[in-house]
Amino acid sequence: MTNCDFLVVGHGIAGATLAYVLRQRGHAVLVYDPGQDNSASNVAAGLMNPVTGKRFALSWRVADLLPFAGTFYRELEQRYGQSFFSEALILKLFSSIEEQNAVLARSADTPWENFVAGFATANPGLPGVNAPFGGAWLQHGGHVAVRPLLAALAAEGTREGWLRRETFDWSRLVTGPAGAVYAGQVRARHVICCEGAAAGRNPYFNWLPLSSNHGEVLDVDCAELSAAQVLNRGAYVVPMGAGRFRVGATYRRPPFTEGPTAEGREELAARLAVITDLPFGVVGQQAGVRPAVLDRRPLLGPHPAVPALSFCGGYGSKGVMLAPRMAVLLADWLEGRAEIWPEVSLQRYNALWPAGVI
Repeated sequence: MTNCDFLVVGHGIAGATLAYVLRQRGHAVLVYDPGQDNSASNVAAGLMNPVTGKRFALSWRVADLLPFAGTFYRELEQRYGQSFFSEALILKLFSSIEEQNAVLARSADTPWENFVAGFATANPGLPGVNAPFGGAWLQHGGHVAVRPLLAALAAEGTREGWLRRETFDWSRLVTGPAGAVYAGQVRARHVICCEGAAAGRNPYFNWLPLSSNHGEVLDVDCAELSAAQVLNRGAYVVPMGAGRFRVGATYRRPPFTEGPTAEGREELAARLAVITDLPFGVVGQQAGVRPAVLDRRPLLGPHPAVPALSFCGGYGSKGVMLAPRMAVLLADWLEGRAEIWPEVSLQRYNALWPAGVI
């Protein structure tokens, strides 16, 4: 029988950061993950943007989440001797004079001054960039190389034996007052579901209002396009080095076809053609299914009727920015140090749980 303090199911950005935090605090952690190459975390461009959506609104708790995430990823860089986090300016390109005026008016308010580095009210003259109406330069953001980061953590997990490349079978989990036993082989004090979009099929948590959506990205070669910043207008264009960029992302609600699609490729190529008139070559296309929540806030906390079981996820497109802070918050709660914030607590949806069904 293998004994552990915490059994984490899933090693995407949510599960990987949580497992790392718990291990750093001295807990015995065991992780199950099937190692899907096309998971949402592996496909993601890892963009950390202080702004959300077309309304140019500041992201939720951005003043806390953004610097926290940056410090966290720098710590991982030191640990593994690799570069994961690239702090970069983000140029939000204006599509019209009306949008330019609206953004200029909004950004005069606090706390915008902390995230806006400046404005270009005319074309800033960046190589290959179509910006006739200028744009807003956003600071303190950047992008995370999620796939290499997860690979570094997984390599350590395989080497040290705390990561098992297996699909977790929830029907083989037996819970009780003292914890849980899995498949008659693993005993854990607590089990945390970090399965991403797959949690919608989890018998313990399929009642949660998870709204999975399908997203695609393109990798393109465009050697002459400015790579000094992230570009954003209807799509993000993230520099990956050596004249290559990741362009994304599409957003499809169910029902959708999993995997890359011709429609996704055409849509993203058309969006990139608005940003640049330079020729570009598509060298890769990937697709994943994001785990989102209807109110666009994460879900953390215990199952209403199974004290030994918790949930961690629902990060949507903000996963790399949310994951470090949410991992520490949940770890603090698991250790009895702090309460989960009400706006991310799973308990806000307890009324949806069909009582008596686990």
